[in-house]
Amino acid sequence: MRWMMLVLSLAMCGAAGAQRDMALEAGLAKTPPMGWNSWNHFAGKVTEQDVKDAADALVSSGMRDAGYVYVNIDDTWEGERDAQGVLHTNKKFPDMKALGEYIHARGLKFGIYSSPGPRTCARFLASYGHEQQDADLYASWGVDYLKYDLCSFGTLMEAGIADHPEDPDYGNKMMKAAYLKMRAALDKTGRPIVFSLCQYGHDDVWTWGASVGGNLWRTTGDIQDNYASMTKIGFAQGPLAQYAGPGHWNDPDMLEVGNGGMTADEYRTHMSLWALLAAPLLAGNDLSKMTPETKSILMNKAVIAIDQDRLGAQGDRVSKDGDLEIWSKPLSGGGRAVGLFNRGTSEAGMSLKLSDVGVVAKRDSGQRPVADRSADGAVTGASFVGGSEVAFRTLATPWSKTASVRVSGREPARLHVTNVWTGSAVVDTNGVVTEPVPAHGVVLLRVEP
Repeated sequence: MRWMMLVLSLAMCGAAGAQRDMALEAGLAKTPPMGWNSWNHFAGKVTEQDVKDAADALVSSGMRDAGYVYVNIDDTWEGERDAQGVLHTNKKFPDMKALGEYIHARGLKFGIYSSPGPRTCARFLASYGHEQQDADLYASWGVDYLKYDLCSFGTLMEAGIADHPEDPDYGNKMMKAAYLKMRAALDKTGRPIVFSLCQYGHDDVWTWGASVGGNLWRTTGDIQDNYASMTKIGFAQGPLAQYAGPGHWNDPDMLEVGNGGMTADEYRTHMSLWALLAAPLLAGNDLSKMTPETKSILMNKAVIAIDQDRLGAQGDRVSKDGDLEIWSKPLSGGGRAVGLFNRGTSEAGMSLKLSDVGVVAKRDSGQRPVADRSADGAVTGASFVGGSEVAFRTLATPWSKTASVRVSGREPARLHVTNVWTGSAVVDTNGVVTEPVPAHGVVLLRVEP
């Protein structure tokens, strides 16, 4: 009997396909969500004032204008339910509706946290058995984003699997049903709410997350503020590229930039890799105490533009040679973002053959001379016709030593390459770019026709 309600929920999975594009049609998460989340820095100590300070800092620092618009409260805001089952906040958050209004008044969006289980990961009350009630509550507060963390629902899954030994997929069905149930509850409120699935990548969530209405889904366990954790997560994302796109994104977890556990080069690697992965960019630091260096990393407009590119394609690995990796992300307009990553402990020179990243140069229609004059006055050189080089030599003439050289032909087509972090142009040699890359660092390039 205890599983009767769940069995009814499992029947909802038949409607999962119809849910797939609803969020995108509502205009949700057309590009990877950007904002701030309380957990990485404040964890269980977060208060209403911390959230207000973060909202104010997003505005005053320029982060809001750079695209960081979500202010997401993670776990530990929850109190107790009253006799009618309505969930109240605890003393750290005396008025959640007023807090939502405070956030919205600054041109920002409001995010909240819960779990499909009876308890959250920090053992606070969650939404099991109260999904619609909680969704209505969130909507009444003006919530724009829900992070739904598996947590104690895993224990229910274990019990369900034990009760149904004949069905090896029962746990997976339970999980899908739980997420679909909350998506349906959110939709019923009539308020557009971004739905973030957090179940750590179990059961290849990237293959079904969109079908239960997820706008993003965690693909890993929790990130830590150190280079080993960040790179273990980030460099494992390549095979998942095909599952990301407008309205539904792979989420390798929040940003650690500015929390102090990595060097500036390592944080630039973190930011560059997440941008190439078209990952959600949710800052997790204390925004009220950012250094100029932290601001320069989080608010580099050219890096953000790569992450937010309207094509919505996730990047993937192009090559790996020991500690050296090259990753590439397709961009709208036919360009590519390319990351040269040095995972080693000393500086290394890295070379990129531009033809390897699949950008086709646009031909220059202008007529330009490509020639040299020899000592005897003869002109030698080459013209480019239809992309083919044609060599030539003309004899000296009475006027050739003083006349300007004019040759009918085109220069070879070239790609435009920019170092994204410095903003400087990069010159290739015979179609090859070679750059020094610092230890644990990156050179992020934008290659355009």
